[in-house]
This record gives sequence, structure tokens and C-alpha cells, in this order.
Amino acid sequence: MAPWSIDELHGPDGEDWRVPVGELESRITELSNNLAEAGIEAALIQSPVDLYYYAGGRQNGALLIPAVDSAASTEQGGNGATFFVRRSVERAKFEAGADDSCLEIQKFPSLRIFAETLTNMGIDGGIGLQLGEIPADFGQKFKNALASLGEGKDCTAIVHHQRETKSDWELEMMREGAKVQRQMFEAVKQSVTLGATELDLVAAAEEVSRRHGFGGTVQMRRFPLQCDRAVIASGRAGGVPSFFDSAIGGTGPHPMAGMGSGFTKLEENQPILVDLVHVHRGYVVDATRMFSIGGLSEHWLERLSDMVEVSDSVVASLGRGDDCSMAWQIGSELADSMGYGEHLMGMQPDQSRFLGHSVGLQLDESPVVARGFDRPLVDNGVMAIEPKLVFNDGSIGVEDTWVKTNQGMKRVTLDDSYDLIIDC
Repeated sequence: MAPWSIDELHGPDGEDWRVPVGELESRITELSNNLAEAGIEAALIQSPVDLYYYAGGRQNGALLIPAVDSAASTEQGGNGATFFVRRSVERAKFEAGADDSCLEIQKFPSLRIFAETLTNMGIDGGIGLQLGEIPADFGQKFKNALASLGEGKDCTAIVHHQRETKSDWELEMMREGAKVQRQMFEAVKQSVTLGATELDLVAAAEEVSRRHGFGGTVQMRRFPLQCDRAVIASGRAGGVPSFFDSAIGGTGPHPMAGMGSGFTKLEENQPILVDLVHVHRGYVVDATRMFSIGGLSEHWLERLSDMVEVSDSVVASLGRGDDCSMAWQIGSELADSMGYGEHLMGMQPDQSRFLGHSVGLQLDESPVVARGFDRPLVDNGVMAIEPKLVFNDGSIGVEDTWVKTNQGMKRVTLDDSYDLIIDC
């Protein structure tokens, strides 16, 4: 049988789903300039998410990106960004653009001679490592191996800050993801019947998402890096807390998966909260809508209307350039004035203290609409805004993903044509 071929690496109907080379080149150039400003000789990118961001794939290896003023940079006559790959070198070359790639791609040398290899490339100073992303023992191993180059720095924040601003191509990926997500909500709608379980609805949404290319993992930044991509909580299950730092916990199917959807069966006149994430070519979109069988009582509808008002206040605050901490203050104080202080984003002692989280390649990016984030959402920053209320007999709320533009906030996910509550 013939060996594998790069012709087998494609999206649906033969589409090329690689990151455009121009995207990779502009990202590397920006990081190279940022490293020079920070006084860091070079960064060694090892987080799988950031390898995808800069190298177009998450092959096992380490990507060296020299500062623009380093002798190793192309601007100074060096090789420039170099991806040292353990496996698979051939896939790494293809994913980075093949013959059009802006990267040098090499087999990873022995770690014993890695520092010498970098010195021969022109590196003359400590290397920035992603110490806030990689495991401590893994990071220490590389710190020890590269100690002869000088004292390194943590470059995690530099990378995170760069990724806050999405390119036009990244925003297009999110808009495409939102189209799939809408189909997921439609699939849930068709599956809402008396006696169905929360997991039955999740399965309907999952089928749509998988069919459109979801790879099976929602990337997260914070330990323990676990998240259910479809959290559907019906009735009293919506009031069950979990380990996950979010408004809605949910029962989960068993203790090892103790969050999100479980075996709770749908009943009449109960709030069914449906929080769906889709990941399109790596990019996250997040939205929540409410469902019911036979309608909800007036007090539930009033609560939903109030959360829409809170969401609008947060959106307006971010849109005019307020700090994210101010948007939190405005939204949380409004909810408190409505009498929801003990129910906003959970119930004591398990309340979460945020009203929105940035999204991109990860679900929990920065900044966050929370106390302490004393800076605005940047233009082309993307935020999921999700005020929710939790009670013993259920939960209710709204969520959409938004992008900040120079004209204010624009919705990425479900538009006004999609109802906030769907009675099935």
C-alpha cells in the first residue's frame, strides 16, 4: 500500500482548511516586534494552541521566534522563525504553508545540544518561555537546557495580549462557526420533547457540530482545562453547582464528568437553558438561548427580560470603551437593583463573579468582564457576554458572542431574528 499523502489533509469537499500563510507571517512579525520592545531575545512557543496560531498546526515541537533585533531574525540576516519538530515534520511543513511557508522547519535536535543549536543560529540571550501555559516540570526542563543562553523571561502575557485582537480572517472563522451554531440550536429545538433527557438534546447538537468539522476539544487556558461544549440544564438541574467557574453547573452524567448535561428528563413549563459552543477551524463561538415545553410562567419571563437588560448595559459599556471592570460594575449593580444580587451567575456559596469572557482559540481568553480587569476590550476583541440567574428551581439567561468595532459592539452569534426563548 502506498504511504500517506498530503492530498489526504483537507477539509470538506477537498477545501483547504489551513491557516493562510499571510496570517502566520503577520502574527510572527507582530510577536517579533513585541519581543524586541520587551527586551526578550526570542520566544519559544510550545503551547499547542499557540503553535497553531503561529505555525498553522499543533505538531509536537517548539517554535523559535526571534525578536526583530536579534541576529537570528531574518531582518538581521538570520533564519528567522524556526519550528523544531519531533513529529510529524512532514505535516508541520504542509500545515505551515509548504513551499510558501514563512517558517524554517527542522527536526528537533537532542535537548542536550539545543542551546548550542540556538547559539549557532545567532541567539545571544535568554529565551522567553510560555511558563504560564506549559506544565512546571516541562518548563523547568527547558529552562535548565537553555540556562547557558542567559536568564529567560515568561512571554505568556505577550502572546495572550497579541491574541486579544482578532484579524479579519479570524472574525470570518467565528462568523462561519456561528452559522453552524445556529443549526445546532435548530437541532435542539427539534429534539425538545417530554421525557427526553438533557443528553438527548446534547447529542442532537453534537451531531451537527461534528458533521461540520468540530474536532472534539474546546481549548481552555485555565487549569484543569476541562469544559463541556454543550451545557443543557432543565428545571432543577439548572440550580445544581459544579466545579466549573460558570453560572450554570448542571448535574453531568457521573462524578468524573460532574458538570453540564445529565439524565434529567424534560418536563412541561420548566426552563431549559441551552448553552452551546461551536469551534470552527479552532475558533470558539458561544451562545445561550432558553427553551420550554408549554411555555414559562410570567416570573421566569420577567427574569429573562431583566437579563437582556443587563446584557444590553454591558454591551453598551464595552462599546463606548469603558474598562471591563466598569462594565462588570454597571451590569452587576443593575442586576442587584433588580433584586438578583444573590442569584446572578449562581447562588452562594457558588457564585461566579463575571458577566463576560473573551473567546478566540480558547473559551476563556482575556480580558473578562469582572473586577480587576481595568482596561477596555480592544477593537476587534471578541467577548461572550452572558448574564444568567440561578435559582433552586432552575436557571435562565442569555448569551451572545460580540466583537468590538470602532462603531461599537457587533453581534457575531444569533441575531435578533432568533427568539430568546423557544416554546416547543
